[in-house]
Amino acid sequence: MQMQIRTIGVVGCGLMGRGIAEVCALAGYRTVVREVGQELLDRGLEAIRASIDRGVEKGRIEPAAREGARIEGTLDVQALASCDLVIEAIVESLDAKVALFRDLDRLLGPHALLATNTSSLTVTPLAVATSRPDRFLGLHFFNPVPAMKLVEVVRALTTSDETVTAGKELVASLGKVAVECHDRSGFLVNRLLVPYLLDAIRAHENGAGSLEDIDTAMKLGCGHPMGPFTLLDFVGLDTTLSIAEIMFHEYRETRFAPPPLLRQMVQAGRLGRKSGRGFFEYSK
Repeated sequence: MQMQIRTIGVVGCGLMGRGIAEVCALAGYRTVVREVGQELLDRGLEAIRASIDRGVEKGRIEPAAREGARIEGTLDVQALASCDLVIEAIVESLDAKVALFRDLDRLLGPHALLATNTSSLTVTPLAVATSRPDRFLGLHFFNPVPAMKLVEVVRALTTSDETVTAGKELVASLGKVAVECHDRSGFLVNRLLVPYLLDAIRAHENGAGSLEDIDTAMKLGCGHPMGPFTLLDFVGLDTTLSIAEIMFHEYRETRFAPPPLLRQMVQAGRLGRKSGRGFFEYSK
């Protein structure tokens, strides 16, 4: 069934959710963001406003687009009932996502699409938890969403061609580039990126080089914009550990197994930039 997307719901107003809401609103979609607590919602909406204002100041966003952006915040999942598409961006937990999608499935009209922004879980178990598995897909945005051009459009085993087409058209309307992925844990980017990051940790553990020298080698030798340890600190070591564990459980391949140093860093609370210390210091 062909449909036009006019209203988009985003569940979760954290780092990824607020980025997704921002780009949807700036593209002209009425956008409804749902959070579970008022403080979290207020913080997310303020971050969206600040991000848009910075974009206008730097000339990346037209003032007219800022004035036309329509974002509504809510704590009530019922406020999403009129949405044509709802994108989930909550905690990376299968149980939490399944529970959410069952609620959304009962709430939304039969025409509506459901999408998950998961970066590591497979999409099919989420799709089959609803009564519309053919109208379910993955839309994996990258951080920071307003700046990163790529979106992985993930086809679950049950996803229809029409739903994939709608997903790609939405991505294009946001000014981003879609790549279609089959439903395998990690999709395309993380399936290639995570083993590289884990190997960098193992290389350091085994004495191949210092953190600084490994980062410099990959930047200048391979043209990467940042080295693996700077990237790990940016992504978050706890996030990387969680993704690696999910992918190792899926594939049972040693290249996805988290190195001991990564696990110890997380246990010590050295999570990267967000905690002020990871492989490098950020407290200053």
